[in-house]
Amino acid sequence: MENYSARHLSVLEGLEAVRKRPGMYIGSTDGRGLMHCLWEIIDNAVDEALAGYGKEIRVVAHEDGSLEVQDFGRGIPVDIEPRTGLTGVEVVFTKLHAGGKFGGGSYGASGGLHGVGASVVNALSLRLDVEVNRDGQTWGMSFRRGEPGIFASSEPEAAFKPFEENSELKKLGKVAKSVTGTKVRYWPDRQIFDQSAVFSIDDLKARLSQTAFLVPGLKLCAEDRRTGTKLEFEFEGGISEYVEHLAKDAAVVATKRISESANFKETVPVLDDSGSMVSKEIERECKVEVALRWGTGFDTELRSFVNIISTPKGGSHQAGFEQGLLKSIRAAVEANTRKLKANGLKIEREDVMAGLTAVVTVSLPEPQFEGQTKETLGTPAVKQIVTNAVSKYLDSFLSGSIRGSKQEAEKLLEKIVNEAKARVSARTLKDTQRRKNALESSSLPTKLVDCRASATEGSELFIVEGDSALGTAKLARDSKFQALLPIRGKILNVQKASISDMLSNAECASIIQVVGGGSGRTFDLEQVRYEKIILMSDADVDGAHIRTLLLTLFFRYMRPLVEAGRVYAAVPPLHRVMVQNGRSKDAIYTYSQQELTELLQRLDKQGKSYLQPIQRYKGLGEMDADQLAETTMQPQNRTLRRITAADAQIAEEMFELLMGSDVAPRKDFIIDAADDFDRERIDA
Repeated sequence: MENYSARHLSVLEGLEAVRKRPGMYIGSTDGRGLMHCLWEIIDNAVDEALAGYGKEIRVVAHEDGSLEVQDFGRGIPVDIEPRTGLTGVEVVFTKLHAGGKFGGGSYGASGGLHGVGASVVNALSLRLDVEVNRDGQTWGMSFRRGEPGIFASSEPEAAFKPFEENSELKKLGKVAKSVTGTKVRYWPDRQIFDQSAVFSIDDLKARLSQTAFLVPGLKLCAEDRRTGTKLEFEFEGGISEYVEHLAKDAAVVATKRISESANFKETVPVLDDSGSMVSKEIERECKVEVALRWGTGFDTELRSFVNIISTPKGGSHQAGFEQGLLKSIRAAVEANTRKLKANGLKIEREDVMAGLTAVVTVSLPEPQFEGQTKETLGTPAVKQIVTNAVSKYLDSFLSGSIRGSKQEAEKLLEKIVNEAKARVSARTLKDTQRRKNALESSSLPTKLVDCRASATEGSELFIVEGDSALGTAKLARDSKFQALLPIRGKILNVQKASISDMLSNAECASIIQVVGGGSGRTFDLEQVRYEKIILMSDADVDGAHIRTLLLTLFFRYMRPLVEAGRVYAAVPPLHRVMVQNGRSKDAIYTYSQQELTELLQRLDKQGKSYLQPIQRYKGLGEMDADQLAETTMQPQNRTLRRITAADAQIAEEMFELLMGSDVAPRKDFIIDAADDFDRERIDA
């Protein structure tokens, strides 16, 4: 550490530990750690808003790589702290475990509870400037790698002179007494952070929108001056609105809100009047807020928070929530076993969580987190409090005690029982799925025309439409590595159907069994029996519909296969043009009307003749085996269209629009797109 005085030796010894072991405090020194520093400063600003001071927070990413956070709270205290003889500003930014969040005097419940956030950011910054509006004055102070002093200019690399005798909190100007708040600007130290670590506007957007949902009425603004991007978030609906925002499927049960509070006792070390640490039993209040809803899908979206700080790894509050859910729903299913036809069926956690979107928040003074990164809540008493709150509400809801809840409760229990039955069916199905060889072929559907290769690598499964196409494809395929599975016309629309309906559908069950990886949550990509899955349907409207239904099945229940880029659509030709070439005739295939038109124009210019009428393939069965092999099945000649889902959320929304239960949006989409559609493409 360069240029530091003996006066600040104790301060720098504390902050030097942060610089030597930054991972203990911010998790890593890559982009995640860089953003974690920003979260620490933002969390301090949000704590002020939660305490009732300030309704706006502004975040700015400057072109020089510095980050700035401004709040309009009370402002960090500028008076002298008696134990250290330092101003409140210097204490907050240079002393570990110092701040206004110990003992509950200044904050009832806060996210920054360890008192190390601001000082850690300061220690890991090349330069940090803080301005405080308080008592009609603007006060300012600067730090270099944690040490207070004076910079020669506004540049982060400017000459720096540390304070030697007494630190000075400068008066920068005057403001109206009603204007209060804190502005922090810091330059991350590249001696600490990886050169590849960069500020992410997308991460900031997600964090600010999440905070705006959790603190109704708080306005959060962000500006990225590198790109000119500006963001603004403010929501009044709280966590109920957050759940609606997160949920992507149709609702089975409308969003429900649970609000409870309970007291618990906790033994904690506190400072007595003499400055010694003593153990004392303190009574705490824990407030629980939960919003949840079940949808038609099977994906789970669960977000948990403690004092509005996200806990992605859960903890005692999330464990209590899941325990309360499982306890109440198991009791309700047991009470309605006969009606639900659930004899001998044990409801598991995954059955209850399927299709659930929930936000769980708890608020309590001095929560015990596991580490400064605050990803897991450790306070044990919170688990039972959350369990009791969730069970109390769900018991009333599922029993029909809440007015108007009976029908919704029946739909929910039916969904969960269907999920359990589907899980049992899927497990049974997966147990029977084995890698193909001569002895095990009897376990696969009889209509499967398998290939001779036993290895997955290089093998291909063609899902073909109808028996007529199967007959031609049998002769056209290379039996060494190409397998065929025929389907009868249009399969079940799984976007609308339940999991149990899907598994009981013969065509869907056959496809899942032949692919070999299972379905839904239990899908295992390593168990898939073929390297490529190729959908081969006719080049007409019905063929496009069949392909869409098949893609819906793969996206909903075998999504990892799509994400791995192993699902393809064959591209059969639309036309066959026989061109006279001397005494022989050459076949040229085209794949669109535009391509055919351009080909015919080119042939006319060259003076070449061709047979009329042009052959138009409306089905794969119209081709002979040689033509199908040459155009669609031989790897050296064919064209395959890889199916991708780079943005799963957009793909999910499109499948719901095209194939979901809600008709009105689909009707609007068709009407809006009607004028852009080429009517010549319709086979009628």
